[in-house]
Amino acid sequence: MASKGFPYLSNHPQALPAPAPPPPKSTLHLPRILCLHGGGVNAEVFTLQCRSIINMLSSTFRLVFADGPHFCGPGPDIVPVYEAYGPFRRWLRWKPSEHPEIDDEAATDEIMYCTKRAMDEDEGTGEWVGVLGFSQGAKVAASLLYDTQCRIERYGSAEMNWRFAVVMQGRHPLVSFGCHSKHPAVCNAGQISEGWDYQGILDRKLTLPSIHVHGLQDYGLELHRKMMREYCDPQSVTLVEWDGAHRLPIKTDDVSKVCQAIWKVARSQGIKC
Repeated sequence: MASKGFPYLSNHPQALPAPAPPPPKSTLHLPRILCLHGGGVNAEVFTLQCRSIINMLSSTFRLVFADGPHFCGPGPDIVPVYEAYGPFRRWLRWKPSEHPEIDDEAATDEIMYCTKRAMDEDEGTGEWVGVLGFSQGAKVAASLLYDTQCRIERYGSAEMNWRFAVVMQGRHPLVSFGCHSKHPAVCNAGQISEGWDYQGILDRKLTLPSIHVHGLQDYGLELHRKMMREYCDPQSVTLVEWDGAHRLPIKTDDVSKVCQAIWKVARSQGIKC
């Protein structure tokens, strides 16, 4: 089966996974969650990786997937299964030798353009309520929620009033998307955040609700815990742990724990689901 938007590779050694179907028309009115892929992936692959979560949430939320702004090589474990689904993309820099330098304002503009484009192109009519991300996308998801919080605190309102974030195996630090969220503990959008080791304390933590999903066999687990522990108010955090590595959960029991947490947090914010 051909991948949407990419040519059929008849000589490809791996059979392509069946694409996840587009959101059905019945979800047009549902509250919407913006979904952000990891580094070296893309929206189409992330849709496939999230298919179990999509299916379980399909009666309560419409999930919309955005492509990151910058092309890059494939992420861990993407080849060979998803090799034919390239080109692959990233949101942020993490390899100084491969990812060109970019100033903070331009990096922010690129990210905001890509998220807004995905939102504008979606046919749904439901309210935008949450942002979900995996790995690098989780860092951006948490940072978008933090951006909403900082804008409201400083200006009294925010263009995007995100209500919650689902931070799936995302590393610290948060990323600043403007002067309203700058802090020595927070990475600027054009910076390399790998190896971040700020020794101080973020005095203005993320207080809007965040759901943190941690794979207990993930090589980056301690960095994911650091994001939750040092950047988020413990009163606003919901933690879901599952016995997996650096990937999306697919077993029903694991997916159910994630979705139950999303429903609970959403309802606490007055979202009907």
